[in-house]
Amino acid sequence: MSKDHMVLGTRKGIIVAERKGSDWRITYDALPGIPVPFATLDPRTGTLWATLDHGHWGQKLSRSEDMGRTWNEVTAPKYPEDALVKPDVPATCRYLWVFQPGAADQDGRLYIGTEPGGLFISDDDGASWNLNEPLWNVPERMEGWFGGGRDFAGIHSILIDPRDSQRILIGISCAGVYETTDGGSSWALRNKGMRADFLPDPNAEVGQDPHIVVMCDGQPDALWQQNHCGIFRSTDGAQNWTDVTQKDGLANFGFAAAVDARDPDTAWVVPAISDEVRMACDGALCVCRTQDGGASWEALREGLPQEHAYDIVFRHALDLDGDRLAFGSTTGNVYTSDDRGDSWRPLGRNLPPVYSVRFV
Repeated sequence: MSKDHMVLGTRKGIIVAERKGSDWRITYDALPGIPVPFATLDPRTGTLWATLDHGHWGQKLSRSEDMGRTWNEVTAPKYPEDALVKPDVPATCRYLWVFQPGAADQDGRLYIGTEPGGLFISDDDGASWNLNEPLWNVPERMEGWFGGGRDFAGIHSILIDPRDSQRILIGISCAGVYETTDGGSSWALRNKGMRADFLPDPNAEVGQDPHIVVMCDGQPDALWQQNHCGIFRSTDGAQNWTDVTQKDGLANFGFAAAVDARDPDTAWVVPAISDEVRMACDGALCVCRTQDGGASWEALREGLPQEHAYDIVFRHALDLDGDRLAFGSTTGNVYTSDDRGDSWRPLGRNLPPVYSVRFV
């Protein structure tokens, strides 16, 4: 069944849109003026969750039981007093990057990925949080993890295998992809085939920079990532990655990615010029799609501005629901598509910078 709401996490709060016939309409907003890095729905309970970046007042967590009309603050993760992010540097929660509800067989289980690279888990629906010590204590963290544009490494992707809730993959900028098959008791690096051109050794096992990692729900061993250094795909559950970047083409640098829930060969990215020039390529906004596992890419432009476009789409600001897609940009533009990206319509063009987009 198609989802009939869309929740936007923006620099100025939550914005909720509803499906009205064949179109989308913004219906209300909440948490005015508060930056919301990420917002999503827990489908098991119908609760909306939002991470809040209060700046001076720190990182907060909020939940809504009425699809975003009213919100209540709840306990946010805190690092143990003895946790160190670097020798003699105490770990404090600097950013709540991503929120992930647990699997259907995990009542009360929630996950949050943070900067400086901590994975927090709750088993009581957010009443309390515990740092996953096995990941925090991997031997390479102190020397091999570092901040990709931020002070410290950050967990931005948490993927639960729908076949087995004990298998979880996470994406960390900058460290790479880690996998657990025992519910978080142990972790293994999964960076084989990835490339980090900014490192002395581009093929180093640690220090890779995936911007986002996504999983095909119907075939969970099929994974895609938009990486700092291109686009990579795995067909064997992250054991190996293949570079499917469009050589000398648009599908190269970017932050966001989505993969079809049934067809592991079909994926979408929103390209930008480069890390140094964060704006649409040649001033023309487009979405790139592959339908053959990255062997070829096409630029989808219908309905998108083709001149004077300065948009950049962050890692969580692209989402897919069946044949529908939506994305939002840091210039306050949100576009939707009902035909898998062949054509686009604007939802709003003067919104706050958009950090996350989720169909709910």
